[in-house]
Amino acid sequence: MSLNQRNIADLALPKMSQVKDKVGATPMQEVCFLMEDAAQQKMLRRVQLKLEGRNPTGSMKDRTGIALIEYLEQQGRLDKESIIIESTSGNLGVALASQCKAKGYDFVAVIDPKTTRENVARMEALGAHLDMVYQVDANGGYLLSRLARVQELCSQNRRYVWTDQYSSPANPYIHYITTGPEIYRQMQGKVDVVFVPVSTGGTLAGIGRFFREVSPSTHVIGVDVFGSVVFEDLPALRKLTGIGSSRRSSFLAADLYKSYLLIHDEEAIAFCRALFDSTKMMVGGSSGAVLAACACYLRSHPAMTNIVCVCADNGENYASSIFNNEWIQQHGLYITPDHLGPVPEITLNA
Repeated sequence: MSLNQRNIADLALPKMSQVKDKVGATPMQEVCFLMEDAAQQKMLRRVQLKLEGRNPTGSMKDRTGIALIEYLEQQGRLDKESIIIESTSGNLGVALASQCKAKGYDFVAVIDPKTTRENVARMEALGAHLDMVYQVDANGGYLLSRLARVQELCSQNRRYVWTDQYSSPANPYIHYITTGPEIYRQMQGKVDVVFVPVSTGGTLAGIGRFFREVSPSTHVIGVDVFGSVVFEDLPALRKLTGIGSSRRSSFLAADLYKSYLLIHDEEAIAFCRALFDSTKMMVGGSSGAVLAACACYLRSHPAMTNIVCVCADNGENYASSIFNNEWIQQHGLYITPDHLGPVPEITLNA
């Protein structure tokens, strides 16, 4: 029996050993966009937020981290002498640090100056060793520099084992077997459109594959920021962390998503702050980008009713950045109501 022939209630979620009690099964929260259409007519659009920030370390990277480590264990590549290493902008580093501490592995996180103070402190508190790179790469970010450092360290010591979130099949797979099915079941099998942020592309690839098989009419929309090269070839400096990339994804194929939207940093930040101001919910920059993309898309797709935004993390790790006025000013960002586009107001639907 194919997946799309199975009853929703019977849609079992295959589990890696630890994806059960604490990781995953994150809630949905409905919010309402008070929108203006092209004719300036106001309408209320209900949007479901998939709150991945409710995972143990505050982001969907808990799913990815468990999958990456257990994949290496299943391959027999880890032992008590192994040192796990990964390039990270923050969230995955925190997730891996937590899981390595629980499993007894040493962990090295290769980070860069954009990593938030909060994530640095959390990784250190969890016993991670931090290796900072300072060289901006050819595409205006730090990712390629971080990857070069990972390769350098691995070549120097055979104890290092790279989890490789950028090409490990465990990355998209965990979202195929958990995140996608969760969304489908929580929406009772009725999903018109789902918006997914991208960095490595693993989340979009896994969710996209699931909906392609189970609900091919669902529009799966990738969300990226200007300056990232996941979908486009125009690299530029980016302020946000946790979304975008200095290299193409190893996971994405055109049949895994309907289309993609690019969002400006200011738009993403504006939606994060507007959501907090009106509902006291704090989400990270990638979630703000997803909300901005959703608003843009809904304006030209009035028939969409069952709408999901994947919010990858909570906003507590960005108190020193996107929720900090001094940081906004220092980076030359000017956030205005115009950056909310067609959504002058967001409300919480209890």
